[in-house]
Amino acid sequence: MSKSRKAGARSRRIAWQRASAKRAWTQPEKARSAGLPLRGKAPARSLAMRLAAEVERLAARLEQSRARISDLEAMIEIDPLTELLNRRGFERELKRALAYVKRYGASAALLFIDLDGFKPVNDRYGHAAGDAVLKTVAAVLSRHVRASDIVARLGGDEFVVLLWNIVVDLAATKAAVLETLIATAPVRWGGATLTVGASIGVAPIEAADTAADLLARADAAMYARKRQRRASPRVRGEGAVTR
Repeated sequence: MSKSRKAGARSRRIAWQRASAKRAWTQPEKARSAGLPLRGKAPARSLAMRLAAEVERLAARLEQSRARISDLEAMIEIDPLTELLNRRGFERELKRALAYVKRYGASAALLFIDLDGFKPVNDRYGHAAGDAVLKTVAAVLSRHVRASDIVARLGGDEFVVLLWNIVVDLAATKAAVLETLIATAPVRWGGATLTVGASIGVAPIEAADTAADLLARADAAMYARKRQRRASPRVRGEGAVTR
């Protein structure tokens, strides 16, 4: 091979080596030499940070949703007018109470309350006046029972009170006191003073009771008490409207 051909081949080989070396000069090395962040790792870190932020955001939304669900579940068991438990909420508490009495032999009693003279208030002054009376009765009941006792509005002008750790004689005494308190809790409405009475039936909770049996027994006791009160001249004036 002539010298000129050898020189040409050598030149081509050197040119190829230089081109290969240039291609081997990768982007990360260029970035590192320029003091720039590596393009291969930076996107990975950025993606991880974005994913972590998204997970945190979703976790916060999930917690808010759980809190909202809890609030809604509580709302469906609360009477919006009186802010007492409604029938649904009370039935849940009553089932727990029956299970506790059956298991531990605790003493408890149920008071079933029906207002006397409430319909004339509604008929004469309207439902807004009736609502004011119901709120007053709810407040009286709540203020004069213990924190462990349960007060609920079943609907209309019917209320119940679950008394814990009490024998039937004391429960009957408590019922009489509540009847008096309700009858002496006037409601001012415009220029009138509205009052209602209450008939309260008492039923001790027994270990063999079901919720339906207990409510039926308390309801029957309430009607017996209502008949007794109607026969008494002392209570005939309850449910009156004065000016």
